[in-house]
Amino acid sequence: MKYILIFSLSLLMLSGCESNSDARSRSTILADTLDTSEPARPALPLVTADVVLDAVPDVQGLTSFMVWHSDSLQMEYYRPPLRRNRPINIKSASKTVMGALIGIAIDKGFIASVDDSVAKYLPDYFAQAPKDARQGMTIRNVLSMSSGLESTSIRRYGAWVTSRDWIRYVLNGDLESQPGTAMDYSTGDSHILSAVLTEATGMSTRAFAERYLFGPMGVTIGGWDRDPQGYYFGGNNMAISPAGLLEFGKLYLNNGRHQERQLLPPNWVRDSQTAYFDRVSYSSRGHNYGYMFWNNTFAGYEAWFAWGYGGQFVFHFPELEAVVVVTGNPDTRTRGFNERVYTFLETTVVPFLAHKVHGGQEGQY
Repeated sequence: MKYILIFSLSLLMLSGCESNSDARSRSTILADTLDTSEPARPALPLVTADVVLDAVPDVQGLTSFMVWHSDSLQMEYYRPPLRRNRPINIKSASKTVMGALIGIAIDKGFIASVDDSVAKYLPDYFAQAPKDARQGMTIRNVLSMSSGLESTSIRRYGAWVTSRDWIRYVLNGDLESQPGTAMDYSTGDSHILSAVLTEATGMSTRAFAERYLFGPMGVTIGGWDRDPQGYYFGGNNMAISPAGLLEFGKLYLNNGRHQERQLLPPNWVRDSQTAYFDRVSYSSRGHNYGYMFWNNTFAGYEAWFAWGYGGQFVFHFPELEAVVVVTGNPDTRTRGFNERVYTFLETTVVPFLAHKVHGGQEGQY
């Protein structure tokens, strides 16, 4: 098999079954009780670009890989037939895009605040929902996957997406905790955001995304599923190219700016990349969760990332001033792929970037 493998220091330049892990659980730890102490940073080997590129084809299941640092594309790799600008299904990485769209809608005044009730924008649905704590559910709760409603992901996903009304199905589900007190990963929560955005703006989620986010970045959206009522899928099955995912990640690297335009408010970048729930066990590593962003450390360096089924990742490493895009094939998902990606980051990619930032010899950066 032939691979397209391009290295550059100056080139200009995220289906079916829904799951972000092999396990499902909750966390009830809020941001003000998180352990914010810095873990000891390990000594890192001196890794060159050639070493990184030589290791890429050995990451079984990887279909694309891009590294942006210091205002340039450091390296890129695509396994045919995937190409830089070919849209692919990014699965649940769509959720992180949905979070950005809510931030833009608040900045532009379509939505007043993250503390607005969801019922304000979907009154007819809430009029028919049980009269309990869910009636006070806020946009903030949904952004942090803490609506309190039973999850529609993992084992409940199939029943949900074959229902006649996805929003009604979610909002009429069992209330398992008070809104805002427990994170429970649910694609239904992120889909609620799409309905809120549509009702608040009078535009479809796709039209809003093209006007205020992807259009200004020059990124083309491919396919994007809709529910029976016509709401675009708020948490799955949108298609963006690897290059488009990189541009999206760079927004957070650049504090919400794309070239000379401020597309995301800086405070939204900060608030989205704040851990509200600690050590959510959707990975053996115990990720933290912000507003539609996952969080962990790799080789001692913090990363915020979008994560989709089958290995669709956009990693933002703030201290390393870098964005790393990795994709896999959700249709032929290989067991253990996520852990292989994390190991690849720790042993190869992060040491390369740490050396770029800090220079010096092999050792602790």
